Formats: sequence, structure tokens, C-alpha cells
Amino acid sequence: MSEPLEVVFVGLGYIGLPTAVVMANHGVRVHGVDVNASAVERIQRGEVTIVEPGLEEQLKQAVNSGRLTATTEMQHGDAFVIAVPTPFKENHEGDLTYIMSAAESIAPQLRGDETVILESTSPPRTTEKLAAKIMELRPDLSLDGEDGKPVVHFAYCPERILPGKALEELITNDRIIGGRTPEAGRRAKRVYASFCEGELLETDDVTAEMSKLTENSFRDVNIAFANELSLIADNLGIDVWELIELANHHPRVNILQPGPGVGGHCIAVDPWFIVAADRENSNLIRTAREVNDGKPKWVIRQVEEACSHIESPVIAALGLAFKANIDDLRESPAMNITKDLAQHVSHATVLAVEPNVSELPKALQGLPNVEFAEYQDAIERADVVLLLVDHDEFKALPAAALKGKAVVDTKGLWR
Repeated sequence: MSEPLEVVFVGLGYIGLPTAVVMANHGVRVHGVDVNASAVERIQRGEVTIVEPGLEEQLKQAVNSGRLTATTEMQHGDAFVIAVPTPFKENHEGDLTYIMSAAESIAPQLRGDETVILESTSPPRTTEKLAAKIMELRPDLSLDGEDGKPVVHFAYCPERILPGKALEELITNDRIIGGRTPEAGRRAKRVYASFCEGELLETDDVTAEMSKLTENSFRDVNIAFANELSLIADNLGIDVWELIELANHHPRVNILQPGPGVGGHCIAVDPWFIVAADRENSNLIRTAREVNDGKPKWVIRQVEEACSHIESPVIAALGLAFKANIDDLRESPAMNITKDLAQHVSHATVLAVEPNVSELPKALQGLPNVEFAEYQDAIERADVVLLLVDHDEFKALPAAALKGKAVVDTKGLWR
């Protein structure tokens, strides 16, 4: 690869934009590519398109330095990093449409000696399929050079960052470098060594893919245990948060906190990729997914019970994001609960509250009994207050504000 390093980042969303910014501010020349023309224009002006602490300042620095540019047209670089969505289909198998679309855009730019890195969380052997797709489109290139053709190298290097702490964790977290070949691993390692202070752990691409799925499935199984405990505790008339607090005093017990479900693009999706890869041996992982996917129905039943005696109830649904203090609505149980409440309790007015977005999300638009509201106004008007996300704004709420309200607290914030 030529000096200095030049990287094309494909996808400028919740993972792609922070990573591209951090790369650029560590001296890498970065071309950011995204199909969203509006987002590209904003990024070119140094305006953030997602909520992430500290990102706007660093984005302006990267753009003003000239090391980061954004465009809708694919560019050439020494390396291509793909960070596009990987949803799942109705049968819970991975939908690789966005990855293969990226492959189609990258293929014409290749000359040989480039490295193509997949970051998107993916089912096992996706990197292999990506490489095969590009080789199909570019038969003049090679994976190994044995036929004398120019070589393109492929690797899988999953992201591991926590929204809200992305800029810090991009630099400090260890990274897995999964090369299709040892040389691909070496080249991919150089890309991440340009900004990552954590350990760079080399392996093959399939192991790297499975490692990312394993990390998130581990968390999903543990969250499912907490969520299942919350159902049992409710039936027994026990405060589940007190129960967990007491149990966690055991030196070898560390139970997580229950909630309204599990959201985000990773934990709510990745375990299904393992299940789809081996349905016979993934019973625990599948059951955990079913427990977590079922928790929103329990929450809705709690709200229905709370407002059953009110003729025209007003429900304040506090929080729509999948976790606290971010604007990411992907696979959010809070969003789904709010939508289902509006549809199932059609005689109620649902006040949707999300302090990190500026307007009613598209998923809720068109529902006649849903209004977008500020949280103080929503609580004042509400008969039932449903806490779905523990945003800082809600933590600061005085107890007096809830007086006389029916409260369904899925996060244990006001117990």
C-alpha cells in the first residue's frame, strides 16, 4: 500500500462516521462514501448526523484539515472499509443486500493491491461471500496471485464500540483482525494501527465473524436471565431490582438489569445469525432471544392494566431510543412498544417523548393517537407514565411530578 495511507469508508452512519473521523484525525486520508446525499452534504459542512458526544468538534477538525471528505460517489483508496447495515430476513437469516451493493460499487475501483475490510456485523462466511462477489465482478483480479493476476486482500474487523462512548472506545478498545489470508490480516492491521491503541488480535475471517456474534449473544443471554427474573418477580410480588441487588452481593454473581426488551442493531440481531448458522445446537441462544423479544408484550400488558379504568387515558411514553442518551432508534423496544400501545389501546392518547430527536419518528407518523411531546408537558398531561429509557432528563425528574400518576417503570429508575 502506498504512503500515506488512504482509506475509503463505505457507510457514514452510527459506526462509519465516528470511525472515519477518528481515522482522519490520526493522519489518515479518508474518503467517506454514503448513499444518503443529504447526510453527505451535512458532513461536508462539518455538521453531525447522529448524536454522539464530542463528535461534532472532531468532525469539524477532520473536515477543516482536508483529511476527511464525504461523497455519494465511490472513490479509490489503498483500503476500503465497509460499515453498512446487515438486517435479518423474516426467517432470521442475515440480509446481505447492503454488503453486496457495496461490493458492486467497490469492484470497478479496484486495480490490485488494495485491502477490502468488512466491519458490518455479519453471519459466518460473509467475508468469503463478499470476496467471491467482487472476484465474480472482476475476473481480472485474484485472491492469491497464483495466476499472475493483481491481488485484492480481504479481512473482517468487527467494531466493538458503545454508542455514547464511541470516540473513546474506537481508540482504546482491542480489535479483532480477521484476514482471509495472513497477508490480508497484516494489511488490515496496519489500517487499525493508525489510530487504535488497544491490542490488535489476529485470526482468520470466519473466527472473527463468529467472535463478534458471540460477544453480543453472551450479553443477550445474560439480559434474558434478568428479564425472565423480572417476570417471575412480578408474579411473586417481589421488587426485581432489590432481588438482583441482593443476589449480586455474592462474590461470583453479577446479574444485569432488566428492561423493556433489547434493542440496537447488534444485540437484538446478532444472536439470530448464530441460530441461523446452526439451528440444532443453538437452543439457549434462541430461547434468550425469544425471552427478550417477548418482554415488550409484558410491558404493554402492564400499561393496559394501569389505564383499564380510564375512559380516555393519556399515556406518556418516555424514551424511544434503544439505550440512554443517544438518538439511535434501530431495533428499539421502546419504539415498538410505543407504536403497539397506540395501535392496541386505540382509545388512548400516546405522548411520544424522545429528547434526543427533533421530530416524531417515521414509524410513529400516521398514527392518529400519537403526539410528539416534551417530557415535562407529557408527564403533566399523562394519566399513565411509562418509563422506557433511562435518559438523564428522566433521572432528574422530581418525585412530586409523578404524584397522582400511574407509573410503569421498566428501568427501576423511580422505585
